[in-house]
Amino acid sequence: MRVIFWGTRGSLPAPLSATEVQAKINAAVMRIKSSDLKDADTRQKFLATLPQSIYGTTGGNTPCVQIISKSGEELILDAGTGIRALAEKSAPPENKKYTLLLSHMHWDHIQGFPFFSPIFNPQYTFDVYSPFKNMAESLARQMRPPFFPVEFSAIKQRMNFFLISPGTEFEAAGVKINCCKMCHPGASYSYSIQENGKKFVYGTDIELYIENAFKDAVAKEVFKDADVAVLDSQYTLGEAVEKINWGHSPFAYAVDFAAQMGIKSLYLFHHDPSHSDKKLESILNSARWYSKYIASTSVNVDLAVEGTEIEL
Repeated sequence: MRVIFWGTRGSLPAPLSATEVQAKINAAVMRIKSSDLKDADTRQKFLATLPQSIYGTTGGNTPCVQIISKSGEELILDAGTGIRALAEKSAPPENKKYTLLLSHMHWDHIQGFPFFSPIFNPQYTFDVYSPFKNMAESLARQMRPPFFPVEFSAIKQRMNFFLISPGTEFEAAGVKINCCKMCHPGASYSYSIQENGKKFVYGTDIELYIENAFKDAVAKEVFKDADVAVLDSQYTLGEAVEKINWGHSPFAYAVDFAAQMGIKSLYLFHHDPSHSDKKLESILNSARWYSKYIASTSVNVDLAVEGTEIEL
């Protein structure tokens, strides 16, 4: 399966400001030497040496992760603002069906749905899965006047909704799927997706430090020995102390949890909207140091960045 990040921010979109762009340009200029400007090749080599925090960006869209199975079927995890970019830049599924898994109904995870252009194309159908009975109502509510010009009733006939239960594995879009309940205000659910002996886990909006949060058998089944896991890592430890019961985790707890569950590769996810690219680079470096410090783990730690593709 292929995994593609289209939105990795949490809470609300965080586009780059003019000040942040200027800071990136200034940081790049400060590194330039005259030898870097000789010709096109030297300029390109210079740009290639710049860190992601200067030459690129983690992105500002709210959560959306695409999975393309070996059969070519499409699976979409959450419908944050990243889903609009998915529609613009990704080839549509050949079977003209999208499968959508919703972790929960908080607005940053569904706000991109009305801007997902395929929902207005009569060629496509949609299977929507979640453990929430009100999933159709939640999607419809944000499309009512005065919030949106096209009501949900215009597309409802092509939407199929499926209520699922934690711990009950099912098949959709050519993969096997399971889910478990998370510690988050109003509840949130994490998903494991398996194909050809490989396991990917999507674990957004988790408060990992609540006592006994992950001692149930279903959660262990979902997370245990994942090849790749995306985990909520919105806060630093200092921020987390001030935001207990907000439903999110510090990056160090995500590393601890990944080690405990035997997860091979961890992607820090649901980045705080106030964190700049430079701040996120610092968090990544700290998480990698911490992963080595606890010594008992061989977890590879990376940052979930818009446009990144993972092959499992």
